[in-house]
Amino acid sequence: MLSIFKSIPTHMDYKGQKLAEQIFQGIILISAVIGFIYGLVVEQFGWTVYIVLAGFAVSCVLTLPPWPMYRKNPLSWQPVVPETSGESSQKPQESLKKKKHK
Repeated sequence: MLSIFKSIPTHMDYKGQKLAEQIFQGIILISAVIGFIYGLVVEQFGWTVYIVLAGFAVSCVLTLPPWPMYRKNPLSWQPVVPETSGESSQKPQESLKKKKHK
């Protein structure tokens, strides 16, 4: 049962995150404008709220799952560099901190 969930991709690259954010904001903005205009015409504020909530639901379905369109630009990580035995066991950041505070 758990292997089914492990096979589902859960990552999204940075450009995909930007695209998802733009889609989310665009749908919310369009639904807010349409909802406001429709609510003004029929003189019912409830319809404005319903249309904005429907836009929110649509934008959540389109942007929250990591669809393949959000995973087109994966990051290429640098390979792990093995540590030689002659070096100290301190991280470079720790040695810099000690030098600054002398």
